[in-house]
Amino acid sequence: MAQNCIGGALNPSKTLTPKCIPINHPNPSSVSSSSLRKFILTKSKKCLPPSIFISASMSSSQQHQPPLSLEALKTSERRNEVLNAIQSSLSNCLSETHLDLTVPGLKSKTRGKVRDIYDEGNYLVLVTTGRQSAFDRVLASIPFKGLVLNETSLWWFNKTQHIVPNAVVSAPDKNVTIAKKCSVFPVEFVVRGYVTGSTDTSLWTVYKKGVRNYCGNVLPDGMVKNQKLPENILTPTTKAADHDVPVTPDEIIQRGLMSRADYEEASKRALQLFEYGQRVAMKHGLILVDTKYEFGKAPDGTVLLVDEVHTPDSSRYWIGHSYQERFWNGLEPENVDKEFLRLWFNDHCNPYEDEVLPDAPEELVSELAWRYIFLFETITNSSFEIPTTKEPIHDRITQNVSQALKSLL
Repeated sequence: MAQNCIGGALNPSKTLTPKCIPINHPNPSSVSSSSLRKFILTKSKKCLPPSIFISASMSSSQQHQPPLSLEALKTSERRNEVLNAIQSSLSNCLSETHLDLTVPGLKSKTRGKVRDIYDEGNYLVLVTTGRQSAFDRVLASIPFKGLVLNETSLWWFNKTQHIVPNAVVSAPDKNVTIAKKCSVFPVEFVVRGYVTGSTDTSLWTVYKKGVRNYCGNVLPDGMVKNQKLPENILTPTTKAADHDVPVTPDEIIQRGLMSRADYEEASKRALQLFEYGQRVAMKHGLILVDTKYEFGKAPDGTVLLVDEVHTPDSSRYWIGHSYQERFWNGLEPENVDKEFLRLWFNDHCNPYEDEVLPDAPEELVSELAWRYIFLFETITNSSFEIPTTKEPIHDRITQNVSQALKSLL
């Protein structure tokens, strides 16, 4: 039941109906994607859904601005400057931390996929490392990644306070956020705007296998990879230790993972956050394709946004202006996230089953670090400050966290 996320009685399944493209297309499990695109284009050319075109959501002034493109990723002077710093830091990534041994008062450490979380008693200290996670395992260590993710999340936390309060208390170090303690719900709220992805739980993977009821969402037949959904959908997963498992809203409530009221509040905020994120990304020439959110409950009952927001680790971004043409030509969208690294591992091993994975090539590690920085600078319209000090990263974090915790006493 959980594998296909087939809905039950508590929350009736939500049926998605395309506004224009008919749903009686050939079954994608038996017809190639290129044939389906040709079918859609031939049968529906006069009735294409406005939502599929990036220009439909742009103002006239935005459409006359130079479009964001991957050429900027490949040829800009900024790229060369940043790549030099990245390549000189390949052997100096923050992969592990041990603040429980170096900062007085930190009681325990929980090692997540990317973050190390320390319990101070009254607060949590979250250290974002350079670990690169996908397929439920660590693939590589990425220079400056922890700084980029932490600063990206802090920017979004600040921008989304009008939608939902968050747990942030302070950020004493570029890799660190000190947060309020709360009871984190054991559910990840995955929001999707497109049928895409390459992992076992991605929407395209399950869709092409014939699944049409996914996490309580009834999907129309005839969709193809990278097509925009008729509307954004929520596909929650449990936060399992070794593998995220898709679940329906019914299962979440029946299994006592969340109360009905808490689930409805968190799911409402997740969809609002995603819609806001899409609008902000669009202003900067990007498509926010999908993402995941985590929420917790404060002692006073308030639902809080925790962990991270719209980072290149938790989110998929595509270049906006080229999406339409590439979609109709059967080409993959130009992406500014870690998907290309996922695809490399998919091509060179079985990342779910192989006990030992090959090392990620240095050029891919450097490219990913640059893309993270490029995305941060594009969305925030600010310049990422490349660290210049040679001080050991762990020593710097220890000093800054120690001082911050003293000030909170």
